[in-house]
Amino acid sequence: MRTGYAAAAGVWTGDAVLMTLSAAGVASLLQANPTAFGVVKWVGASYLLWLAIGMMRAAFGMWRSRRSVAEQIADAAIEAGVDAKVKGERPYRRALVISLLNPKAILFFVAFFVQFVDPAYAHPAISFLVLGSLATVASAAYLSMLIFAGTRLAAAFRRRKRLSAGATSAVGAVFLGFAVKLALASA
Repeated sequence: MRTGYAAAAGVWTGDAVLMTLSAAGVASLLQANPTAFGVVKWVGASYLLWLAIGMMRAAFGMWRSRRSVAEQIADAAIEAGVDAKVKGERPYRRALVISLLNPKAILFFVAFFVQFVDPAYAHPAISFLVLGSLATVASAAYLSMLIFAGTRLAAAFRRRKRLSAGATSAVGAVFLGFAVKLALASA
């Protein structure tokens, strides 16, 4: 659960940065500049593809090996250049990078905040703060639900090698799909 909340903190930090950029009007540049949007889009898609390949390699290793799932995941993480839990896993950094490189999240905050903040209001910063707080509370509830469900699933995966390999393959395929979808996205 500690690792899950470290990753959630990365998402919240990324969202806070995106909300701040949106409030400052900087994020609107991505919407107005197709080249900047393209750069963020391709960097994000490449990062998701890298994660997907690492997960699929780990799953393949689980199918072929008789070693424990925890050992295989640690080895796959080391091979992919990600520090294993024993070596100081960095879920916060990984989640922060994914959050900051997500052009859809950037455009969401730009589109969402603009609709609900009246520039004629005497204190528009208060509107941004309230909206940002509500978005963070909703994110905290959602990510907490995922963390608690994930903790139970992780225990089941540690006991069942085939289930773990299949789930890791499926998540890798989903990340691959996200990378392709992001690569094909337009502003």
